[in-house]
Amino acid sequence: MIILTVVGARPQFIKAAVLSREFSNHPQINEIIVHTGQHFDRNMSDLFFEELEIPKPKYNLNLHSLPHGAMTGRMLEQIEKIILEEKPDYLLVYGDTNSSLAAALAAKKQKVKIIHVEAGLRNFSEYMPEDINRILVDRMSNLLFCPTDFAIECLKKEGFESFPCKIIKTGDIMQDSALYYSKKKVNRLNLIRKLGLKNKSFVLCTIHRAENTEEKNKLSTIVQDLNKINEESEILMPIHPKTKKKIEEFGLKPQFRTIEPVGYFDIIELLKHCSTVITDSGGLQKEAYMFKKKSVVLLDFIPWVELVENGFALQSHIEKDLIYSNYKHIMKSNPDFSIKLYGDGTTSKQIIQYIIEDYN
Repeated sequence: MIILTVVGARPQFIKAAVLSREFSNHPQINEIIVHTGQHFDRNMSDLFFEELEIPKPKYNLNLHSLPHGAMTGRMLEQIEKIILEEKPDYLLVYGDTNSSLAAALAAKKQKVKIIHVEAGLRNFSEYMPEDINRILVDRMSNLLFCPTDFAIECLKKEGFESFPCKIIKTGDIMQDSALYYSKKKVNRLNLIRKLGLKNKSFVLCTIHRAENTEEKNKLSTIVQDLNKINEESEILMPIHPKTKKKIEEFGLKPQFRTIEPVGYFDIIELLKHCSTVITDSGGLQKEAYMFKKKSVVLLDFIPWVELVENGFALQSHIEKDLIYSNYKHIMKSNPDFSIKLYGDGTTSKQIIQYIIEDYN
């Protein structure tokens, strides 16, 4: 059985690492990895692949820094050539990127079965590129592996039960990743010690979305409230280059600590040691829960409904003093972290079992 896995963004490589490691334990499965290059990252080095314990991609298309249409079109063209060359039995994609959409389109036109990991997720915005990609990839897929009950309900409401596909709840593959890499010793400096944060309480904060950083009033409100929180508990912000640029452009004065962006293994260390999380990242709020940390989510939509419903995350709109009050509120809460929202760390094993059953 040949499975062609197509990834394009760093978070997808972290997810693929879990499944690729399991694929390698099955001699009847031959996985071929394609990296579209959608998110160009200088840190995507040999060390990165070595630490994640995955083989380097057989194909790297180096397609990045292009408009959505041009990027998706070029990917479609190149992935189609690879499909014709490798003749896979399945094409596997993750999530909601242009890479996933282009790969699914190429596979569908060549009558190759499509596996979608993280199927069924919705933000219910017809103008959000990620939601457009999710819906289209789901509609083309044959095996839809859903992380949550909410994802399955979304597919049912959209009529997927009447489509020629299989809808399967497996849990979230990031739960597998968090469990595995949190225990793994990696050969790098102890960031906590380096930053002088050992035995200190701090709030981990990331802000990067355009809707929070492009408008001066919004970003100013965020910085003001973070400064207020910082008076009570130290904030540490690995700062996105675009966020840093906007803070400087708008003449804002952060009184909290900022550091250069950090990689996945460093984020794990920060999550292990922080008191709570303030973020506009869909991924980080979920990872916070996986490391038993509460979060304040600075978004107008809720990426992970179950986090809010069970009290692990608190949604906050961007208003003066509201972020601060929501932070105070979440710090007093005591949610039950024994609840397993995203499975028990066996998602990758379940996915492979279902693929083998489908193939046979």
